[in-house]
Amino acid sequence: MNRCLLIAALLLSSACLAADDWNIAYDREGIRVYLSSTAGSAYQQFRGVSTIKASVRTLVDLQENLRVACKWLYACEQMRLVEVDGDSTWVYLTTNLPWPTMPRDMVIKVTTERLDDGTLVRHLTAEPNRVPEEPGLIRVQHLTGEWIMKPLGERETEVTYQLRADPAGDVPGWLANRFVVDAPVVTLRTLRAVAERQP
Repeated sequence: MNRCLLIAALLLSSACLAADDWNIAYDREGIRVYLSSTAGSAYQQFRGVSTIKASVRTLVDLQENLRVACKWLYACEQMRLVEVDGDSTWVYLTTNLPWPTMPRDMVIKVTTERLDDGTLVRHLTAEPNRVPEEPGLIRVQHLTGEWIMKPLGERETEVTYQLRADPAGDVPGWLANRFVVDAPVVTLRTLRAVAERQP
């Protein structure tokens, strides 16, 4: 149902640029994070990659259980299902970010694609007008990204989490860019810990 979630780290960035446009910013604990600038934006985008000892099915289940997904997704305060239509799911999410940033919310459309080699790709896009805005929250208007889960074996999956977003509001680029490494590292580290405990 919610094949969605993936959302994650919401706040910063990702996308598909040529390999030379990405610079490695973190390479520890079995997690690599690459950053890239985005034309016309003060905010960087990220790509986080890690190998997790769990099947694609297990990872999908952890993403589709929204209550659980909010626990491993960086800065997630709450997450709820809005709508499911075929391979597309809409999820509403609020964030809880460190001071001095204000709380944000977003509506994310997640479209699931299954490739012939067993890889599952989830495409993320913001649809800010899908639900009414909430008082006291800044609505994220622009976000794109992907979750890519490529099977390497029966219980081993290469997970790539990419995100590019404009956090909206009055967040200066230097502050938002502090989170671009934290978001994928914390998300992938926590997801891996949860996934590898599953039977």
